[in-house]
Amino acid sequence: MRERVAVSAATDRKVVLVTRQTRLEELVARHHTLSQARFYLEHLGADFTDYLRESEAYARSLRITVETLQAWGRHQLLDRRHLPNFIFGADDIVLALGQDGLVANTMKYLSGQPLIGVNPEPTRWDGLLLPFEPAMLSDVLADTSRDRRASRSITMAEARLSDGQTLRAVNDLFIGPRTHTSALYDIDLGGVSESQSSSGIIVATGLGSTAWLKSVVTGSQAIAKGYLGGGAAPHYQPLPWDTETLAFAVREPFPSRTSQATLVYGQVSRDQPLRLRSRMPDHGVIFSDGIEADFLRFTAGMEATVGVAAMQGQLIV
Repeated sequence: MRERVAVSAATDRKVVLVTRQTRLEELVARHHTLSQARFYLEHLGADFTDYLRESEAYARSLRITVETLQAWGRHQLLDRRHLPNFIFGADDIVLALGQDGLVANTMKYLSGQPLIGVNPEPTRWDGLLLPFEPAMLSDVLADTSRDRRASRSITMAEARLSDGQTLRAVNDLFIGPRTHTSALYDIDLGGVSESQSSSGIIVATGLGSTAWLKSVVTGSQAIAKGYLGGGAAPHYQPLPWDTETLAFAVREPFPSRTSQATLVYGQVSRDQPLRLRSRMPDHGVIFSDGIEADFLRFTAGMEATVGVAAMQGQLIV
């Protein structure tokens, strides 16, 4: 009897499926009809059939996934656009059907709930964070609901403003100008402070150190080598996904009479956060994981403390 009750409780957990629009669906929404979207793409010389194949593959995967959830029981579909305002239950199991970016964008709104990344088209997407295909979901859900499936802990970053607002990141935080202008701010790490002018700061997690931060560092190394000459640049080594530190890099720092450029790269820990004060009148922002629409205003006088988030993400593997 106890086993039957335990099984019933496990399968009664609600599953939230996070979806996203395909490129074609976004174009149709913009141009109102499929024929107009096709005309727009072909007028630019793009391959409409590739957009169509991608959309059809996603629709097939979505259909298989929804059929599995209907057999499962309690479930809910959620478009990624509604993530910032959605409240997940403590016992929810969350699925993300899409690319790696959808997994990252979903995880930062969770509070330790298990997250399952589902690859809608393995022949198109490598899917570092998408270890499963829709046909596998029935078994994966059963194992996850009973805590029989392994997970990987993923460290997240968090920016906390002086007015109490917070924003987490699975890959990276960007602190800087909303448009292509200079970011003006004071920066402090471990008691070392300076005023800077740059194109913004990247603060990356271990997972994010394989992406935007890697491009910033390798680009800087290549520029330095070309300018100074010398041998091969040091081999770039990303951080582990569950590392307890973050790495930051200042993009294009500009030294002048009123700005310095020495505190441009370093490590951030729980005991040593990065502290920033904005000197941007109205165009300063903080956004995470490349989602510019979901941002915090970081304008003149605002202070931001950037550090390791207390909560880690849990990715089912």
